[in-house]
Amino acid sequence: MNRQWLYAKQPAGKIGKDTFQWTETAIPVPREGEVLVRTRMLSLDPANRAWMMGKTYRDALEPGQVMSGFVIGEVVESKAPGFAKGDIVEGDWGWQDYAAMPARRLTRRTTDVPLEMLIGPLSVTGLTAYFGLLEVGRPKPGDTVLVSAAAGAVGSMVGQIAKIAGCRVVGTAGGQDKCDWLVRELGFDAAVDYKAGGVFRALRAVCPEGIDVYFDNTGGPVLDAALGLMNLKGRIACCGNVSQYDVEKPAPGPMAVPGLIVTKRIRMEGFIVMDFYDRRAEAEARLARWIADGRIKAQVDIFDGLERAPEALIGLFEGTNRGKRAVRV
Repeated sequence: MNRQWLYAKQPAGKIGKDTFQWTETAIPVPREGEVLVRTRMLSLDPANRAWMMGKTYRDALEPGQVMSGFVIGEVVESKAPGFAKGDIVEGDWGWQDYAAMPARRLTRRTTDVPLEMLIGPLSVTGLTAYFGLLEVGRPKPGDTVLVSAAAGAVGSMVGQIAKIAGCRVVGTAGGQDKCDWLVRELGFDAAVDYKAGGVFRALRAVCPEGIDVYFDNTGGPVLDAALGLMNLKGRIACCGNVSQYDVEKPAPGPMAVPGLIVTKRIRMEGFIVMDFYDRRAEAEARLARWIADGRIKAQVDIFDGLERAPEALIGLFEGTNRGKRAVRV
């Protein structure tokens, strides 16, 4: 049988167990041009929640659909050229054991590294950090780089890449334990616990010369504070808005944005990682070298069993993760 989690209903505020519905159905049979894949590892990301809110860079989730998600899997049967039984592939076939996927929607991956590296540091998560910082944020040696949600999957890699680029790096995270981890284990120069209150004052204290690059994963109060501390011609890479995903009513945007952007000549740019996929091989090769050399520590927080996917995603928004979160199936 093919075990599945369906998206059951749109949550009113925070997601809960009743957001999802467990079901079992027959294993699909691939048609010509399709590949039957078996899930090996499922990625849990803040974007999973954003897809419930409406159309973004992809169609919105509709109740009754298989819950969407990025997956690393193994080819069970192929009716398409270029794929063979046993190949490791990636794609978006969601929270289920099996899927019959059109070959054009799959990417073959190497088998030379552990699967947990392919689910995050050497795939979408790592590429988001790499291109978002280096191509959108454009840090220069000596810059002060601020990263929000810095203990998360993308943020933790952004900070380490910024250190490699010769920057002074400050992160925000929820809780002193996470802040201590960022400094002690990942080499951040400073970290601020946004849950402690007084975010603007705390950031001003650890960024006395202002902020040159802000990598924004959260929006909300940290974005408000960062805008007031940006230096002339600073750059803001807008990656996510996680502080507003799991709430009943998103807060309005920063009122001071137009004036601050004009006065300080700030460049504020959103991006989607797929924009840079023509340079994916180059980025993954550099990330792999940095990981192998110990310059990037890639932490993956793994839950065992497809049945634990809702628990793992709910915990992500409760801040129980460090680094990437995934489910091993």
